Amino acid sequence: MFTILIVEDEKKISDIVAAGLNEWGYDTRTIEDFQKVEEEFLTIDPHLVLLDINLPYFNGFYWCEQIRKHSNVPIIFLSSRTEKMDMMMALNMGGDDFMQKPFSMEMLITKVHAILRRTYTYQTVNMDVVKHRDITLHMKKAAVYVGEQEMELTKNEFKILCVLLEAKNEIVSRDKIMKALWEDESFIDDNTLTVNVNRLRRKLNDYGLDGYIQTKKGQGYIII
Repeated sequence: MFTILIVEDEKKISDIVAAGLNEWGYDTRTIEDFQKVEEEFLTIDPHLVLLDINLPYFNGFYWCEQIRKHSNVPIIFLSSRTEKMDMMMALNMGGDDFMQKPFSMEMLITKVHAILRRTYTYQTVNMDVVKHRDITLHMKKAAVYVGEQEMELTKNEFKILCVLLEAKNEIVSRDKIMKALWEDESFIDDNTLTVNVNRLRRKLNDYGLDGYIQTKKGQGYIII
């Protein structure tokens, strides 16, 4: 059974979401102390997090950053904010999707199904370890090593590297990468992918892997 952590301070919304997910057989947990979100996350160890942006004490961006220090668990942001910058920030901070309030439970359930299927089926179907040149990817642990050193990546950076390494020596289109990252890319600015790729490149460069990801203008990216 999949466990879903709901980080939402409006109890009415939290209860409705929990009830809807419970009907589909999910085990739901909620946060009681919003000063201890990170602590409760580590205790519960959920398969997915539903995270509001406007929270007491610290906002959802802060807690997403704290969670990403420990885990690549899928995170769906839930927010009444409508600014495009908030959506982009949610994804750039390590979120996997963004749902604007008010939303339908049917759409939320659909997204939860899709992300859980994509995340955990992907990890079990593919090889546990992928090696290429100096990089080793451990799929189940969502960990990346350059030689003996572990490289810290966000969930999106890790997935981009996975997609490119899975198709090494072949050009991967930007559309294919975005579809691997997000189920519904209609609200995603094309610049969001560029930001993630550039950030990944900088991290690779820091480990002496300059030019590891190559751009093929008008086509996509390739790792050779």
